Amino acid sequence: MAVICRDCITFVEKFPDQKICKNCGSSRIFSHSELSTLNISHLDCDAFYASVEKRDDPSLRSKPVIVGGGRRGVVAACCYIARINGVHSAMPMFKALELCPDSVVIRPNLKKYGKVATEIRRLMREYTPLVEPLSIDEAFLDLSGTDKLHKGPPAKTLTYLTKRIEAEVGVTVSIGLSYNKFLAKVASNLDKPRGFAVIGRAEAERFLAEKPVRLLWGVGPKLEKQLEKNGITKIKDLRAFNEKDLVNRYGIIGRRLYRFSRGRDDRMMKPHRKAKSISAEMTFERDISELENLKGELWQLSEKVAGRLKKTDISASQVTLKMRKVNRNLVTKTLQLIGPTQLAEEIYQAAYSLLSDEASGDRFRLIGIMANNLIFGLAANQLDFSDSDQKKQEKVETAMDLLRARYGAKAIWKGRGWTGR
Repeated sequence: MAVICRDCITFVEKFPDQKICKNCGSSRIFSHSELSTLNISHLDCDAFYASVEKRDDPSLRSKPVIVGGGRRGVVAACCYIARINGVHSAMPMFKALELCPDSVVIRPNLKKYGKVATEIRRLMREYTPLVEPLSIDEAFLDLSGTDKLHKGPPAKTLTYLTKRIEAEVGVTVSIGLSYNKFLAKVASNLDKPRGFAVIGRAEAERFLAEKPVRLLWGVGPKLEKQLEKNGITKIKDLRAFNEKDLVNRYGIIGRRLYRFSRGRDDRMMKPHRKAKSISAEMTFERDISELENLKGELWQLSEKVAGRLKKTDISASQVTLKMRKVNRNLVTKTLQLIGPTQLAEEIYQAAYSLLSDEASGDRFRLIGIMANNLIFGLAANQLDFSDSDQKKQEKVETAMDLLRARYGAKAIWKGRGWTGR
């Protein structure tokens, strides 16, 4: 039985039965029979957006903090104090404030959170190049073969990493350690915040047996109901079927159900995962029905999406418009472009054509734009030089981008971007 002290990072291969670290006296010790041999981990930041805000304003440390939109918006993130009161991500803001009326509400600052996430990723890559980000605040790490380099097993290296993130970045993280990605991600949710949890080979099937099928990656509410109709509510129930049966019943995801239910996951690490889409959206404080009023919001979203495309040398050949009506029905419409683009004007024109078809007096509470079918690298910047309008627009936007880079994001605006807000 190996043990590690999560405070002084003392690692011992053979662990006598004790509850405190002999080296520093800490009670933050962790032991497991496979602690020396597991290499795949999932790192998850604890209440990331709220943690960054508390880091930057120490007066918030003991207060419930909600990061989200106005009263008509939703909760983007919340601290653990707010969670104790029943608040959770994606909850309507009005409901969150009913549950926790003394919360401090902060508008999201995605640019700031992105910078913090970049700092954390930089630290991760100091220990292994095999880092696969899943979102802004979580990633997989494969530390296979790093024992000699870091003078200890991955469990010890990960403990160093979490302490450095806490000391140098100012936020806390939780670690899940296992022998594959699926179980590492499950483990990272077992002990939060500042957690460290392990699921080893010897215990995996037993651990999973009584868990609900929704624990399996890819099982959403719709599939869960379908499984439940077939008498499958716990993970162990899936083991009564062979792989072929599950594929015949549920399609390609049947293969994942078969393997995950037995603790198997053969997916490789993807350290250079490419984005599938780039998007921006806006939830309104008051419902909007007039097309003229929606146009300003649409242009601002188009510029945001275009800015992200240009910054990352990506173009999109498809635009999707997302609209949530006052009755909460979500409508999405997609338009294929003639060619790939990074230009806000072309994104706007595509989104506007979709919006004008849909805006027939209905009131909207949210609109969003998503750029799809992304093209990366040099191919992203190839313009159609036979199109004089495109060349003109490219020059206009380049000039605007240069002015903003020099004098700030609000240095120059197009009139259509005026919304009165």
